[in-house]
Amino acid sequence: MSIKSHTENKIYLGWHDVVCLVDTLCEAIDDHLTITSVHGISRGGLIPAVMVSHKMNIPYVDTPTESTLIIDDICDSGKTLKDLNALSTATLYYKPHTSCYTPTIWGDTHDGDEWISFPWELHDSETIQDYKLDK
Repeated sequence: MSIKSHTENKIYLGWHDVVCLVDTLCEAIDDHLTITSVHGISRGGLIPAVMVSHKMNIPYVDTPTESTLIIDDICDSGKTLKDLNALSTATLYYKPHTSCYTPTIWGDTHDGDEWISFPWELHDSETIQDYKLDK
């Protein structure tokens, strides 16, 4: 059962949602990719990358190589993944209408403009990463 809820122009995901999205990524990896390791983009990609690493028994690495799958939580603007010039990328969510980059695989798409809040984020956080706010 999903714990996804929608308020304040945000969509709140529960852990069950994340597990289902990770399962979808793992199926796509099995079907389409040959990788030897995974790497998570700090901060949002770390948890899903570790989950994929455990589920598929693939090592997590701090320094990606050409055979490493780079994982992030969401491809919203696409700038993070585009700037990496990664060979293989995966995200839990992909927003094709706002992104300048298309990941190799993704768990689900979202066509709205709502902020997707993952269970490891604070529910009252701004709809921009706090480290990107002008202080």
